[in-house]
Order: sequence, then C-alpha cells, then structure tokens
Amino acid sequence: MENFDKEKFARAKKRVEEIKSFYIHLAVYLVVNGFILVSIYINSDSFWKWPHFVTLFGWGIGLFFHAAKVFGFNILFGKNWEERQIQKYIEKDKKDIDKYR
Repeated sequence: MENFDKEKFARAKKRVEEIKSFYIHLAVYLVVNGFILVSIYINSDSFWKWPHFVTLFGWGIGLFFHAAKVFGFNILFGKNWEERQIQKYIEKDKKDIDKYR
C-alpha cells in the first residue's frame, strides 16, 4: 500500500509540474510577445504587417501543442479513439487465441 501511495504522489507531482511548466511558458510568451509588439508599434510606421506577427503565430503554435500535451486534448487522436483502438486489438488477440485452441 505504501508503494501505491508513493506512486500516486509521484504521478500527482509530475502532473502539477507539467501544468506549472505550461503556465510559465504562457507567461513568458505573453511578456516577450507583448514587448516585441509594443516595440514594433512604437518604432514602426506601419504596424499591421505579417512579418511583425511571425514570432507571435509561430510560438503560438508551439504553445498550443504544449497545452494539448499538458491538458490531454488531441484533435486527431482523442481519448475515445485510443480506447477504441485498444479494444480492437484486445478483441483481435482474443480471436487469434481462440483460433489456436
């Protein structure tokens, strides 16, 4: 029972650290991109140009995937897909075993 509690604690601690890591990433993203955009706005005649937003969008894509990993959402392979695939292979293994009995 003690090992089980230690494992639960280790999993919970890892999960909290993953979430904390995401929020730190988000804060750095907001601060750095805010600074970049304010700097461009102050020093540029024309703010609304694509090159001014490349960092914002590129890094935003990375931030999105970080959030997807941490919070467990996946557009292509969600939990339901994963569970269906597991059941499919369990059933296939059962049929293969029954075939050789």
